[in-house]
Amino acid sequence: MAQTAFAPWTDPDQKPIIEFRNVTKSFGDFTAIHDLSLNIFEREFFALLGPSGCGKTTMMRMLAGFETATSGHIFLSGKDIGHVPPNQRPVNMMFQSYALFPHLSIWDNIAFGLKRESKDKAFIGDRVEEMLRLTRLTKFAKRKPHQISGGQRQRVALARSLAKAPKLLLLDEPLGALDKKLREQTQFELMDIQEKTGTTFVIVTHDQEEAMTVASRIAVMDEGNLVQVATPAEIYEAPNSVYVADFIGDVNIIEGRATQPGLKTGIAWAEGQPPILATPAKSVEAGQSVHFAIRPEKVTIDVEKPDRPNTFRGKVIDIAYLGNISTYHVELAGGQMIKAQMVNARRLANRPITWEDEVWVGFTDTAGVVLEE
Repeated sequence: MAQTAFAPWTDPDQKPIIEFRNVTKSFGDFTAIHDLSLNIFEREFFALLGPSGCGKTTMMRMLAGFETATSGHIFLSGKDIGHVPPNQRPVNMMFQSYALFPHLSIWDNIAFGLKRESKDKAFIGDRVEEMLRLTRLTKFAKRKPHQISGGQRQRVALARSLAKAPKLLLLDEPLGALDKKLREQTQFELMDIQEKTGTTFVIVTHDQEEAMTVASRIAVMDEGNLVQVATPAEIYEAPNSVYVADFIGDVNIIEGRATQPGLKTGIAWAEGQPPILATPAKSVEAGQSVHFAIRPEKVTIDVEKPDRPNTFRGKVIDIAYLGNISTYHVELAGGQMIKAQMVNARRLANRPITWEDEVWVGFTDTAGVVLEE
């Protein structure tokens, strides 16, 4: 039987596990969160993504109970948790520093919260062993935190957070201290553990790749506002603003004016150059100021003029060789720079295109996104 896609946010009958309803948070004269409303559903791996100071950590701290909303309401499983103290919420928070007890063994670190709740010994033993198996730490149970690696310490903190079976686990930049390769490996481990436990995860991160990898949905934030809430694929392929397009991944953004109204338009972008033929998501007006956003991997680069709806002459100014791909920086008319990417499929690629070469860049009329702001 085909597996149905996990998308509770598309089902009007589904009730969210977390609901922010018109939440504002101010610190004196500074408003960190502006009248924000958001639903997060059970079993989601939800990412709050944005630059420093955008309000994502404030949202997480309000969920944990470390901050109180200035106005509005936060519901967890239908219950208003605005005035419920942190230790009485079915919520656990995993900090970037992991905050492990250095004098306790891995086993005792995981058991700590359960012992505080005076659970019986047999229950604690079974639960700790289950968490050790889940996080693949069984053979390290007797070691102290300083005797294991950074990635393993991260898993201990995760096991300790999950031991009390919270409805909701909050992760504050949990992989920030790990090197790139270990961080990528740990992202997949986190996804696997989240799926096995069925716990709702909310992660705060400023790392776009991390959010794109782990999340079922992403909330892109800017200065206390939600700019776009959507799946990683929607945010990457159909950003709703220049801010989102520019914030997620690599993108070319060309300013211009729509030459004709409707859902097929040209975009006049440089004197004496043919317009960019584009397909806006919604109807535009003739003469309207627009931005055309296109990802580098959707732009081709050729020595001969390709048969594409959009082809423009340019000169190669720079080349970034990244092993699996090469990114070409091509200067078009009027100084407009555009990035084009090519996959290096062969080991010893014969690269006919080099610096200062005259080339053609091209793309289809549906490859880019027309944005009004």
